Amino acid sequence: MDLHFGDELKQLQEEVRRLLTERVSANLLRRLISEDEGYDPALWRTAAELGLLGAAVPEQYGGSGLGERAVCAIAEEMGRAVAPLPFFSSICLAAEAIKLAGAPAQKSAWLPRLASGEAIGTFAWQEGLGPPETDVDARFENGRISGVKSPVPDALLADVAVVVCEGPRLALADLSKGVRREPLRGFDQLRSHAKLVFENTPAEAMDVPDPKDALRRLYDRAAIYAAFEQLGAAESAMFMARDYTLQRYTFGRQLASYQAVKHNLANILVMVELARSNALYAAAALEADAPDLGAAAATARLAATRAYETAARENLQLHGGVGFTWEADCHFHYRRARLLALSLGSPAIWENRLIEALTKKNAAAA
Repeated sequence: MDLHFGDELKQLQEEVRRLLTERVSANLLRRLISEDEGYDPALWRTAAELGLLGAAVPEQYGGSGLGERAVCAIAEEMGRAVAPLPFFSSICLAAEAIKLAGAPAQKSAWLPRLASGEAIGTFAWQEGLGPPETDVDARFENGRISGVKSPVPDALLADVAVVVCEGPRLALADLSKGVRREPLRGFDQLRSHAKLVFENTPAEAMDVPDPKDALRRLYDRAAIYAAFEQLGAAESAMFMARDYTLQRYTFGRQLASYQAVKHNLANILVMVELARSNALYAAAALEADAPDLGAAAATARLAATRAYETAARENLQLHGGVGFTWEADCHFHYRRARLLALSLGSPAIWENRLIEALTKKNAAAA
């Protein structure tokens, strides 16, 4: 199993990094937060024109068909830049759900629009704090959805939602038809959330033989994509802390020269590299549809969450008092780290998934 990105994906990653470095600045992020815009439409259009949104969408549906590893590479750079784009909601969740569970007509209707950036998608599963398979009250009956989904990422921007309903069942809802959206004030204002209230809303059933299996596969994919986003972001936060401590002097000495600071940075580096190895293994398992994909996805999710939360927190602490100010850039990563830690379910849920996956694997081997 090849755990590394090939030359083509490395080149893609470099191009994405160059684009985001040029277009995403701290001043832009502050402006988007202040003006409650949430994302940069011009950058979204550019990402679509470069084919980044359709990287894993099959060519027959308007994508480039580069595969899941391409999405991993792009997600890592999105995380590094704290990119103000609905990439995760629209591409890593909605597009993947339609690929896995959509009927041919649904794929033809929505995947080209998602790949071109013409439409933005989201995935509405959350209603409470428990796992999505056991905590669903929204109902799908006779081609209509009734119920409440909250919080739903990027729901204010989205044109279409894949909705998890009681059963479980999956339904596809055009959000321009009979859906009430209520904005939610979130911790990370660069990734907006909203409550979606479905009131006998017209929707289409997603005709998949085993919805539970489709959901499991979707969560595994989303966990791996999220791990790469967290990986890039954790490395960025670590370098931000390193650069600050190298140029900051206290008591006549470089702050980075103090043993406690060096040890903290070294510990973060170890966590980042551990998260990288787990994420790369999970990406390879996803591409190969390996039997241990569930365990690999959960491990990558847990390792990346730990690395990013630690890097974001220590980055803020090593900046001292200035790190807590609006003018410093630490809060961008701190907000995003806290959001991503819970966006697909808490670490406890993923610890349970890992235990279940390993238990099944051991039982099969016995």
